[in-house]
Amino acid sequence: MAEPAWPVTVNDADARKVAFGAFVGTALEWYDFFLFGTAASLVFNHLFFASDDPVVATAGAFASFAVGFAARPLGAILFGHLGDRIGRRTCLIITVALIGVVTGVIGLLPTYFSIGVAAPVLLTLLRLLQGVAVGGEWGGAVTLAVEHAPKEHRGRYAAMPQIGSPIGTLLSSGAFLAVSLLPPESFDSWGWRLPFLAAFPLLGIALWIRRRVEESPLFEQLLREDELARSPVTEVFRRAFPQLLVGAGSTLLGVGGFYLATTFVISYGTEYLGIDSSVLLTGTLVAAGVEIVVLLVGGRLAEWYGPGRVTVAGGLVSALVAFPAFWLIDTASTTLVILGVTLAVACLSLPYAVSGALLTDLFPARLRYSGVALSANIASVISGFVPLVATALLAVSGGSSWTPALLLVVIALITAGSGTLAPRISLGHDEVVTG
Repeated sequence: MAEPAWPVTVNDADARKVAFGAFVGTALEWYDFFLFGTAASLVFNHLFFASDDPVVATAGAFASFAVGFAARPLGAILFGHLGDRIGRRTCLIITVALIGVVTGVIGLLPTYFSIGVAAPVLLTLLRLLQGVAVGGEWGGAVTLAVEHAPKEHRGRYAAMPQIGSPIGTLLSSGAFLAVSLLPPESFDSWGWRLPFLAAFPLLGIALWIRRRVEESPLFEQLLREDELARSPVTEVFRRAFPQLLVGAGSTLLGVGGFYLATTFVISYGTEYLGIDSSVLLTGTLVAAGVEIVVLLVGGRLAEWYGPGRVTVAGGLVSALVAFPAFWLIDTASTTLVILGVTLAVACLSLPYAVSGALLTDLFPARLRYSGVALSANIASVISGFVPLVATALLAVSGGSSWTPALLLVVIALITAGSGTLAPRISLGHDEVVTG
């Protein structure tokens, strides 16, 4: 089926409004999702997956963490189909509502010591719902932001939803850092619940902003000209399978590498190196602040050099700093630990900054929501198991950090290779002009 006649007129004023709406909703989504990762390292391992063996307890908590990633392709399929059929905006309102409610309910769950095995089962089921919602969120947010943007400025607006990630990290890590100052008995009893319960009022703000965002002009033209894909997910697999794989590889470092440098490192530092959790949470906060700057710069670099080249550069630099970053963390020195986490996150944030621009270029408008969501969430399935794999490698190596560092190198090189291929196989050919 032919694409509609382009161009579609857009302007920077509308693009800024939509990008801000995408950013706010994505920040809440990532706040909720990252909150679970931090809690898996500090709370769920002993309150929901109680065991005499701390490795077993930690593995159980990380397994529940991974379940959320395993559910994300389901969300990509469901909301990708709906986003390419009924609209991007409607789906984004549903996803932000679902994840906000689920996260708040987690804060109300009784622990293993109150209801036994039902506690980890309920926690895992809620994590599944959270994963479904997030699976449909990011693809829609970045698609909506890009399709409202003038083509020459797509890089900067595609980076706006990405900034939701470090903001979510700052909010979730900051919330846990604050409640971690409570006495241990208060923290375990009720303190850890407060960051989850905060999702309820934050959801109200996100919904108010999201409802004011207009639908994509490209989608509206597809709708007017009856050019919507009948089965967009099926068409992506049939017509754009290479693009799907390359897109997944290009996003692997920004997601999987991030969880290796944050979620895994928090567990590694506390369990193996005896570092206080507040030091590691502070490192995550500093890294998130630096990441915001990298994302803003990366969006502009995508406009100047192309997202493919920026992805390659970010992947290669991340591979080079992987071992030095872990060496810094191994010192257990507060300053050097924070520097190591920040260095790793800053480098892997470069390809993450341009992943929205790269993925939306890979797919045509009629398949874009599905293609972008599926690509990102195929990578996320793998990424969700990265902390678990790193923990297993650490155990096999007797606690030596060279194994997780090598894992980071492999992930970085996969992303660099995908960045090389992406511009050569792009199917995106819609045009927008500045109004």
